[in-house]
Amino acid sequence: MIGRERSKKSLLEAFHKDKLVLLSMEKDGGGVCSVGTLAKILQLHRLPDDTLKVLMQGETRVEITEETDVEGVLLASYQTLSLEDGEDSELLLEVQKQLRRLFEMDTQYPKELRNTIEKLTKADDLIDTMVAVLQLEASAKQTFLEEQNSLNRIQLFRETLQQELMNLEISRKIERNIKGQMESNQREYYLNEKKKAISRELGDDDSDQEWDDYQSKIDAISLSTEAKKKAEKELLRLKRMNPVGAEATVSRNYLDWILALPWSDKNQEDVHLLDAKKVLDAEHFALEEIKDRILEHLAVQKCSDDPQQPILCFLGPPGIGKTSLVRSIAKATKRAYVRQALGGVRDEAEIRGHRRTYIGAMPGKIIQGISRAGTGNPVFLLDEIDKMSGDFHHGDPAAALLEALDFEQNHSFRDHFLDLDYDLSSVFFICTANSLDGIPAPLQDRLEIIELSSYTEEEKLQIATQHLIPKQRRMHALSQEQFSVSEDAIRMLIRRYSREAGVRNLERLIAKGCRKLCRMIVEGEKGDQLHVSETDIVTVYGAPKYFDRQIGASSKIGVMNGLAVTTVGGMVLKIEALCLPGEGKIQLTGRLGDWLKESAHAGISFLRSQTDSIRLDVDFHKKHDFHIHYPGNPAKADGPSAGVAMCMAVLSAITRKAIPETIAITGEISLGGEVLAVGGIKEKLLAAHRQGIQRVFIPLENEGDLQKIPKEVLCELEISLVERVESVIESIFET
Repeated sequence: MIGRERSKKSLLEAFHKDKLVLLSMEKDGGGVCSVGTLAKILQLHRLPDDTLKVLMQGETRVEITEETDVEGVLLASYQTLSLEDGEDSELLLEVQKQLRRLFEMDTQYPKELRNTIEKLTKADDLIDTMVAVLQLEASAKQTFLEEQNSLNRIQLFRETLQQELMNLEISRKIERNIKGQMESNQREYYLNEKKKAISRELGDDDSDQEWDDYQSKIDAISLSTEAKKKAEKELLRLKRMNPVGAEATVSRNYLDWILALPWSDKNQEDVHLLDAKKVLDAEHFALEEIKDRILEHLAVQKCSDDPQQPILCFLGPPGIGKTSLVRSIAKATKRAYVRQALGGVRDEAEIRGHRRTYIGAMPGKIIQGISRAGTGNPVFLLDEIDKMSGDFHHGDPAAALLEALDFEQNHSFRDHFLDLDYDLSSVFFICTANSLDGIPAPLQDRLEIIELSSYTEEEKLQIATQHLIPKQRRMHALSQEQFSVSEDAIRMLIRRYSREAGVRNLERLIAKGCRKLCRMIVEGEKGDQLHVSETDIVTVYGAPKYFDRQIGASSKIGVMNGLAVTTVGGMVLKIEALCLPGEGKIQLTGRLGDWLKESAHAGISFLRSQTDSIRLDVDFHKKHDFHIHYPGNPAKADGPSAGVAMCMAVLSAITRKAIPETIAITGEISLGGEVLAVGGIKEKLLAAHRQGIQRVFIPLENEGDLQKIPKEVLCELEISLVERVESVIESIFET
């Protein structure tokens, strides 16, 4: 007889007189297992809550042969199962040894069970007794019930015991670690308390001394009302903490940062404009516009008691001296100088700091820089501001700079770590960047952009003579008699070895000559002097890297010189155009960006609209394909400034009229034929002058930019100001 759950009570009551019941486990998918236990009912008692209390004793293992459901009661026929003999005495001894170890490790088993196990001599009896008391899954116990081979049962039981012992060992290890950690913390706390008690008895309490030191600093420093209140509150919390706890370390770190900041300390500025001008002139050649702007700033400070600090941004190609110029400004203004590189910064918390809830939290770069400066009004350089980047997870660091670089808000800059208002209005912030493309518009709006253009060849010569060569002599411990470079050699280095907007590579070349001389001195074979002339250039520096294309009086069909500005300065770009038989397709190659592609289409559209005035076949665009190519665009130059040049190259290819090589053009084209203003005129004209161009067409709207061009460049270039494309066509093709 087998009872289902719904009929268990009626089942037991119906058969309690027989005193026998067949017990079998239900399967997950329905039905019951075929092997079960025949049990004897010893006692049956109904409780007041209508539940049954049953006491049963297992009699033997049986297998169900047939089952029948009669009115909710499952009846079954069965046959008794006997075990197949297969005991192993050595295996039994090993199991008994495991059981003794189990009883030693786990004291929950009663002493009577241990005694009973010791008296059992048969493996099956031992297994049946222990499986009933071990905390095993019902499916595992059913496995032992169904296994008929004694040897297999004892092997399975041994594996079960091994797993149980392993679990007990892991549990004991975890408990030992927890207990050891608790004992260590209690011991440490006890020793610290005892140490403090002894120190108090001796009158030498370090903790009290530490708290007194903090309190003295708080009283001595002119903190803001909010900062003083917060510092005293944090000190009170520190006194209540375990001095060696992690939270105490966080509180000390917070107090140290508050007390390290210059809340009221500022450099006294008593700067004479003439002295400042001497400093700037001595350390930097040219850059007159920048120097004038700095002197104007100093003059405003002398006239006003509370001037608003400007946020300057020096914009220009690498190597022209932006960073070193800021150091000179700090020296000229007699202020502390601090530099923070922003290249690669991508986390908003690096600017505004991390909240103290984070492990290892620190203030942001702004507060750290002020702390390093030790004064509240340093010259603070934010270098490479265009190299920052943001993402969805970490926020935008450029957005975090908005508050710090806005003089309307930075008097109450709030760092996440400090969570206090800090006055940045006296800080002279200066930013540097190579391009405005990486600076968001809201941040640009807070900056006063000052462009630093490329140096001319003459300026590079003077910089090398007055600054770079003497500097490298000092660094390599050489005298003027030992090392020198002639002017012709310097010009050759500028033209053929270091084509750049600034002078960084030129300085590296000079340093290379100094290193060669140092090696000659140490080896002692080739003398102790090196005077580099134009004839010695190849010997000292190897073959030239750059070769200026010789611009002559020749002309070429479909080739026009365009002018571009990159992050390393201006450059002359060849624009080639071919007119091929076809159906009006336009092919653009040469690593062109979207702006250049759109300018090419705009130029061809303009030519189609002017077929009468420029005497072209009305259907020329239907009979030809056009291929525009930039063969010398390694920097992937892009921008709205090459429309007129591409239009002229295409027109030359269509009409088969050549364009003189000595001509270059910059300017954007509109569909109506207007020549629109462009940027970077100085960089472009310097590149044209360096390349040997004789005549340059620029938009009339850029006439004001000619004031920034060095006189020696203007004297050697013929500048043509044009307002419409027709003027360019007339000047190039009809003269």
